[in-house]
Amino acid sequence: MPLNEIPPVGFHFMVVFFIAGVTPNPLDIRFQKVSGISAEIETEDIREGGENLFRQHLPTRVTYNNLVLERGMVIGSPLNLEFNVAMSSMKFAPSNVLVMLLNEEDIPLASWLFQSAYPVKWTVSDLDANQNQVVIDTMELAYGRFQSVRI
Repeated sequence: MPLNEIPPVGFHFMVVFFIAGVTPNPLDIRFQKVSGISAEIETEDIREGGENLFRQHLPTRVTYNNLVLERGMVIGSPLNLEFNVAMSSMKFAPSNVLVMLLNEEDIPLASWLFQSAYPVKWTVSDLDANQNQVVIDTMELAYGRFQSVRI
């Protein structure tokens, strides 16, 4: 089977935050899970005059789910500091975020660029003395738009 006919696996990926929208942040690239990569076109139903059997569905706008990133807690992370500033002072520094799906040689197969992303939710997993588990940070980002970037 040719390589381009083999579907890629979803467990090898990288997330890149661009400081001030331009410079990659090399410390905050490893996440264990990314979700929320989706866009949807909302429509408005228009009924044709005098005809009850037909409706037209006209596109009105594109909506996006929030981008959700999960990883083991990283102490001293610039991203954590940025989230802390946003959550404690309502001061936001939107940045671009690139999510790349990689092959086994770390070469990008597909990527998605999220523009003007900013934090809207930050969750730390439960602390439980009965469990021996890594503490997980879950970071949720809203953004202006996203587009698929082919490599």
